[in-house]
Amino acid sequence: MDPTDVDGAVQCLHPNPAKSAPPLDRRLYDITRAAIFDAVPTTGRGLLAAALSTEVARRTPPGTYVTTSVGWCTTLVKLDLLARGQLLRVPTEGMPRLLRRPRPRR
Repeated sequence: MDPTDVDGAVQCLHPNPAKSAPPLDRRLYDITRAAIFDAVPTTGRGLLAAALSTEVARRTPPGTYVTTSVGWCTTLVKLDLLARGQLLRVPTEGMPRLLRRPRPRR
């Protein structure tokens, strides 16, 4: 399920249906989502969730997050991708990890 634009912003979802998430500027959403998809593997042990913001910052151009923080945008887009089923939490002991759901082959 792809995100829907509302006045140039993506209405983000939350994995808990009882909670809501704010909209995010489409440009910031797309940049952050691409960096998350680049950082999170589709196989193996996954990426430590705690390292995600650092990995996103490494993969985005300087000055991308002028009006907000990389951590806030990363968390918002991560929750949206979890709600859409595009990211998965890996059941592990200890620190939580993330895997990217592979795209279906056409």
